[in-house]
Amino acid sequence: MATQHPVLQDFRKFTYVVWKHLNLPEPTPVQYDIAQYLQSGPRRSVIEAFRGVGKSWLTSAFVCWLLLNNPQLKILVVSASKERADAFSTFVKRLINEIPMLQHLKPQDGQRDSVISFDVGPAQPDHSPSVKSVGITGQITGSRADILIADDVEVPNNSATQMMRDKLSESVKEFDAILKPGGRIIYLGTPQTEMSLYNQLPERGYEIRIWPSLYPELNKLESYKGRLAPSITKGLEENRELVGKPTDSRRFDEADLLERRASYGRAGFALQFMLDTSLSDGDRYPLKVADLIIQNLNPTMAHLKVAWAAAPELCINDIPNVALTGDRFYRPMWHSDDMSEYTGAVMSIDPSGRGKDETGYAVVKALAGNLFLTEAGGITGGYELETLETLAYAAKRNQVKYIIIEANFGDGMFTQLIKPVLARIYPCTVEEVKHSTQKEARIIDTLEPVMSTHRLIVDAKVIQKDFETAKDLKKSLFYQMTRLTRDRGALTHDDRLDALAIAVAYWTESMARDNNKAAKEIKNQHLDKELKKFMSNILGSKPKPNTWM
Repeated sequence: MATQHPVLQDFRKFTYVVWKHLNLPEPTPVQYDIAQYLQSGPRRSVIEAFRGVGKSWLTSAFVCWLLLNNPQLKILVVSASKERADAFSTFVKRLINEIPMLQHLKPQDGQRDSVISFDVGPAQPDHSPSVKSVGITGQITGSRADILIADDVEVPNNSATQMMRDKLSESVKEFDAILKPGGRIIYLGTPQTEMSLYNQLPERGYEIRIWPSLYPELNKLESYKGRLAPSITKGLEENRELVGKPTDSRRFDEADLLERRASYGRAGFALQFMLDTSLSDGDRYPLKVADLIIQNLNPTMAHLKVAWAAAPELCINDIPNVALTGDRFYRPMWHSDDMSEYTGAVMSIDPSGRGKDETGYAVVKALAGNLFLTEAGGITGGYELETLETLAYAAKRNQVKYIIIEANFGDGMFTQLIKPVLARIYPCTVEEVKHSTQKEARIIDTLEPVMSTHRLIVDAKVIQKDFETAKDLKKSLFYQMTRLTRDRGALTHDDRLDALAIAVAYWTESMARDNNKAAKEIKNQHLDKELKKFMSNILGSKPKPNTWM
C-alpha cells in the first residue's frame, strides 16, 4: 500500500476528499482543527465542540481513514442509544461503499456484512468485526477494540438525575476492559448538564479539547481550565476584538447564534454552544434542594416542629434528583409528636397563554411558621377548559381558601375565564398579582430566605410527580429551582418555579413569626380546647360564653 500518499498521511486532506464526494462545502477551519486533533491527539482524548459543528461526520470519516491505513484495526462505536451508534456505523459503511478509494474495503463473501457489525475486505479472520456499534446500555462486555469511539454517550435521558449520572460514570469504566494494549479511546460530545461526565474524565487520564461557538470573554477563560483549543486562545491573544464573535462563522453566523441563545436561555446556551460547565458555582445558583425538608405530608395536618440536618443517613436516594452534583434531598432529623391542622392553604397560578410554556401552579400551606408544598406542577395549555378544570379540581383536592393568579399576561383574561369554572367546581376567593421587577431576582429574593432557613417542607410525592410530568427536563420545578441565577433570561422555562414563588410570597408576612412561639401558641390553643372539654364533663354542662378563652 502506498503509505506516502498525502491523503493517507494527513487526515485533513482525506476530510477534504470526503466532503467533496458528499457535495459539501470545503471543511471549515474549526473542522480542519478537529480533524488534526483526531489524528494526532493522545490515546485518551475528549473532543467537546458546539452542536452542529459536525463532530460525528468527521469521526466517521476518521474511521474510514484509519481502516484505509490499517485494515486490521478493530473499531467499536458506543453511543447513548443503539440507534445513535448504528447511525454512525451505517454512515461509515456508506462511505466505504461510495467513495472510489475505499472500494477495496467492502466486505467480501464470508465476512460480516451488516450495518451494525461488519468486516473490511483485507481484514484477517478475527472474533471481533472491523467496525461494530452498540448502545452504552447494551452488551459491550466481551468486545475487543483498538479504537473505541464514545459518540454522545451523555444525553439528557441518561444524565438528568444524580443516580443516572452515577450509573453512566460506572458504565464507561468498562471501556478500559475492552481496549486492546496500546489502543485509543475518543469521546465526542456536548455537555448536557453542569455536572457532565466529561468533567470527570481528566481525573481518569483524559485530555479535553474544547471548541466553543463564540470566542469567550476574557474573564471566562479560567473556567475552561486550559482546555480551549489552541487555535481559539491564539486568536484571542492576537485580536481581543474577537471576543463574542463566532469561532466558525461559516457554520453559524452571529445572528444565528443570537437566536439560539434566546431559544436556549443563558444557561442552556452556555452548555450546548459555549461548552462552559463552570456555572455550577454555588454563589451563582443560590437555590439548593439540600435546604428543603422532604416528608410524606398529610393533606390536612402537619407536625408543629420539624428539624433539618444534612446528615448522610438522612439523604433520600429513592426519588429522582435533577439538582446539581452534590445537592441532595434530606428527610427531617427530628419532628415533634404534636400535630395540628394547617392554618391556611394558598394556590398560585402562572398562566402560560399560548406557545410552548406551561401553566404552572403550586399549593402551599402554612403552619407554625413553616410552609408546606403539598402539590405543584405544570399543565400544557393556557385558556383551554380542560386546563381550567384541572386547576379547579387541584384547588378542591387541597381545600385551598385563596387563589392567586399572575396577571401580567393577557391583562387578567385568565382570571375572568377561571372564575365561572371555580364557581361550578369549587368556589373560593380569587385575586390577581402583578410584578414589575426582574423575574429572576424576585424569585430568588422570595425563595432563598425561606429555603436557607429550612422552612419550606416538600411532600415527596410532589418531587416524583414533577419528574414524571416534565416531558422536557427544563420544565421540572426542581431543575428550574437549582438552575436559576440572577441573570435576565437565565431559564428557558420558569413557569413551575414562578408559581411556587408567588405562593411563598403570599406567606412571607407569616414567616416573620418565630417558629417556636407559633408552635407554643398552637399547642396552648389545643390545651385550652381540651380543658374546655374536661370542665364540660366535670360540670355536666358546657361553660358559659366568655368563661374561657
